[in-house]
Amino acid sequence: MKYLRKRTLLFILSLLMFASCGRKPGEMEEGKVFRYNEAANITSLDPLYARNQANIWATSQLFNGLLQLDEDLAIRPAIAKSYQISDDGLVYSFVLRDDVFFHDDACFPAEKGRSVVASDFVYSFSRLVDPRLNAPGSWVMNSVSRNADGSLAVEAPSDTTLVISLSQPFPPFPGLLTMQYTAVVPFEAIEDYGENFRSRPVGTGPFRFAYWKEGVKLVLLKNENYFEFEGEQRLPYLDAVAISFIIDRQTAFLEFIKGNLDFLSSVDASYKDEILTPEGKLQPKYEDRFKMISKPFLNSEYLGILVDEQTLPPDWPLLEEKVRQAINLGFDRDKMIRYLRNNIGIPAHAGFVPVGMPGFPANEGGYSYDPDRARQLLAEAGFPGGQGLPRLTLHTNQNYLDISQFIQHELSKIGIAVAIDVMPPATLREMTAKGEARMFRASWIADYPDAENYLALFYSKNHAPAGPNYTRFSDARFDRLYVQSLVITSDSLRKALYREMDQILIKQAPVVFLFYDQRVRFVPKKLRGLSNNHLNHLDLCRVRID
Repeated sequence: MKYLRKRTLLFILSLLMFASCGRKPGEMEEGKVFRYNEAANITSLDPLYARNQANIWATSQLFNGLLQLDEDLAIRPAIAKSYQISDDGLVYSFVLRDDVFFHDDACFPAEKGRSVVASDFVYSFSRLVDPRLNAPGSWVMNSVSRNADGSLAVEAPSDTTLVISLSQPFPPFPGLLTMQYTAVVPFEAIEDYGENFRSRPVGTGPFRFAYWKEGVKLVLLKNENYFEFEGEQRLPYLDAVAISFIIDRQTAFLEFIKGNLDFLSSVDASYKDEILTPEGKLQPKYEDRFKMISKPFLNSEYLGILVDEQTLPPDWPLLEEKVRQAINLGFDRDKMIRYLRNNIGIPAHAGFVPVGMPGFPANEGGYSYDPDRARQLLAEAGFPGGQGLPRLTLHTNQNYLDISQFIQHELSKIGIAVAIDVMPPATLREMTAKGEARMFRASWIADYPDAENYLALFYSKNHAPAGPNYTRFSDARFDRLYVQSLVITSDSLRKALYREMDQILIKQAPVVFLFYDQRVRFVPKKLRGLSNNHLNHLDLCRVRID
């Protein structure tokens, strides 16, 4: 073990020397290192706690699950070679690969990683729902049936067969199995390292753990025994991944420009105009050095409106559907995206389910800027020119102050006065969960690629604080369609119900639709093979550095 650690340290030192000295073209085909910065820090390398992007990106290099998503959000095999679903939608039977091995590690005999078997998934899923571990992703197993002793109805009849039984049909279930929460872990490592597994991970992924000085540097090395191939080439192509933790985004941007980082994700206000034109294109001065990769991101940005008739005064104007519709018509989304976000983002002219979700077009029966129609709706609601309307308070955080001020200015033109209350994000989340914010800035990022994940926010049984229905929207027809969609196994029929539910949300407008997010990535031209799906996953398996 000491020898292994010495080799690891020597490798890291050689990486640093290699980075400082440079190389001539064609030299050093080995030693391909992908370097990126994680400003948000990483709190754990245990997939059990992969609840945010920083943790997800790191753990997805180290671990695999039964299934995975490709660039088009199609569900593909991973450790599962294939699977079948029973006719009633209750039983999922998986056939596992027999050539997947855990990383070599001291927790195994002779420090040699053993093969993954079906019982490892029984163990990993049971760990996910262990109340002592307080895993944020335990909800993923909510639809799985329980045995008489309370354990999950997950069985391993053989080393390569896994059977999962659900308590009721849930068609999006395969999508949940692509999440990092459901990655397989070896019981030997958990028993040996205990809580230290967070910083001593052992998985099956394309890279294995090497070194982590928290808040400074994380290094992952190539897994020479990884099970995936591209043609006859065993993946990954890279030899290592080096992650830094520069908090200041402007500093990280400068490191990227200097060539010390190979990846820049998203666009911060501190350098937005430096790298992007007002039209959202890469600035010409960088075109010879960098590539820009852009794709819709399954994130709906919106203003939530509390519509709970049980707690609001009966004369509260936002309980009136026409007032909510007027707000949606009263500002120019295209102008907002063009001037405040350099055209990064897609104006929300459709419903709540974002562009990029399979089955949902970019423009289907939603709202566009129409101030005359907005004034007409206000008059029909009994507030001509905004007369009689109290000043509305919009609760937001500092990051969205510019958008809030834009909406405030635009709505004032049609007679709607808005005050802006800026507060810390944690305070805002607490207020919305408790139903104390009558109008609030919010967003919803997909956990899995199924529209149910968005529409669940408006199911009446999910009212906050027990669930994510922060607007406390309630509609009998919507509820009936939502319940019906959960038992339909046909994708086309289920999507038809989803679109019908989305149309209900457009008409009743419990939210103000702002925009659907877009993720922009910048990489050096020497880098190839970096995919980018609508969930903003980071897949380094096929990345090459020329």
